[in-house]
Amino acid sequence: MTNTLHRFQKPDDPKDDYIVFTLTTSGVNDIGATEKGREFLRAALKYNPINIHSGNGPMYRPEKELTPFKLYVRGRRETVSPEQMLREIKPPGGSVLVVFDNKHALEEFLKEIKKMDLGLSVNVSSLVDDVREMIPRTGVVPHSINYALGFRGSPYRLPDRNVLELTTLCGHGLISNNFARKMINMVKEKRVTLKKAAGYMSKFCACGAFNTTRAVRILRRSIDHQDGR
Repeated sequence: MTNTLHRFQKPDDPKDDYIVFTLTTSGVNDIGATEKGREFLRAALKYNPINIHSGNGPMYRPEKELTPFKLYVRGRRETVSPEQMLREIKPPGGSVLVVFDNKHALEEFLKEIKKMDLGLSVNVSSLVDDVREMIPRTGVVPHSINYALGFRGSPYRLPDRNVLELTTLCGHGLISNNFARKMINMVKEKRVTLKKAAGYMSKFCACGAFNTTRAVRILRRSIDHQDGR
């Protein structure tokens, strides 16, 4: 089971949201998992993931001790460097996550990971048909498949689709509906750029599964809908 299953999307949406992460089992494949996690992440960095979680924290994270000088003079530090992410992998170190925004990068990464044969449990979170379609090219055959069963209860109590698509990019539910609406409105009012709004929301996602590329697309579409385009 994974919290990354609950993204709100349709089969005909653009192919820009793929998550790959590793897991270990104590006493089974946890020996040497720290260095294996680093190898996994080093391999992923070749294919330009748009978000990363090293097991110690995500690439997008709030700054500690953010002073007015840092904010208005030096500028906010939006992301942590890949070098720092690699250093942060500590024992047991077998849980590393990366997010890709294009299918080709994911396929090339899966081919490399298959050859590396790290002995870790590798999970791909995406639409099932997308993953099945990659099998002939990657040689990676799913061991098992988990499905998200959707929403239960009255759908009229849910926020609109654009808000749901943004909030479900964080599987732990740490991005509130009101915050997503605020980002949509701030972008519409030209108070913040699409990219910055996506980055602000990503900082609340502790698991690092937030897809900033998809968030930009959703924000742009929500504005176009409001403008009647």
